Amino acid sequence: MKHVAASSSIEDYVKAIYSHTEWQDKPITATALATRLGVANSSVSEMVRKLKDQGLVDHKPYSPIHLTANGLRLALSMVRRHRLLESYLVRELGYSWDEVHEEAERLEHAVSDHFIERMSAKLGHPDRDPHGDPIPTAAGHITMTPSHRLDELDPGHCGRVSRISDHDPDLLRHLQSLGIGLDTELMVLGRPPFGAGLQVRVLDSPTDGPDAGQMLGDEVAASLWLASEGTHAGCTVQQLTGGSLMHRHSPTAVAAHPGAHQQAPG
Repeated sequence: MKHVAASSSIEDYVKAIYSHTEWQDKPITATALATRLGVANSSVSEMVRKLKDQGLVDHKPYSPIHLTANGLRLALSMVRRHRLLESYLVRELGYSWDEVHEEAERLEHAVSDHFIERMSAKLGHPDRDPHGDPIPTAAGHITMTPSHRLDELDPGHCGRVSRISDHDPDLLRHLQSLGIGLDTELMVLGRPPFGAGLQVRVLDSPTDGPDAGQMLGDEVAASLWLASEGTHAGCTVQQLTGGSLMHRHSPTAVAAHPGAHQQAPG
């Protein structure tokens, strides 16, 4: 994908709009966008008007904001840059996974398309970053592992960690101290009666006995996604996110259905 010439502010906005809906279907509002970017509502209103004038978003007053096909192409190119940079920082420069987000934020606007593609080749064209987020291809296609957020799973559900939110470095360090990372196999044991949190068992830990479990706080449980493995009796969980070939956010899908969100296959 050719990188679209745009200001760093425009790039940040379209990436934030995309990221909000990557793992869930609820579109972003101007207020939520202001919170996500840490700016005033008036600044968001002005920028959204600019994005609309440039054909990057669809937006009506007091309604959610949707990327157009052109806006999505730009967003995916920025997502690709960010996630490849994170991967390079971890794999080639020895950064830890809790250090790379802010570093990649600073670098993503400065490097050239040629640099990004050379970096991708050096890394072997990875399909996910250090936190499990999918890396779009240079052509703008993105494949997501069908996954569920951990706090939405019922007791007895098993799976491997497919994605970990990188919004809080302290949370990442906490998970590392618990021995939980990408591809860690977990079983949901349930919530304590009259209490908060979620108890899980780390199935691939050599030190855990059959009844051992970890209590995860609500914020931690809401920051982990699991790719299901097998089934269990009485499971009521439906497929929530992900897609086998092309994600619902592909430019082709948006061009055919502007402003619409397609449900991933169940």
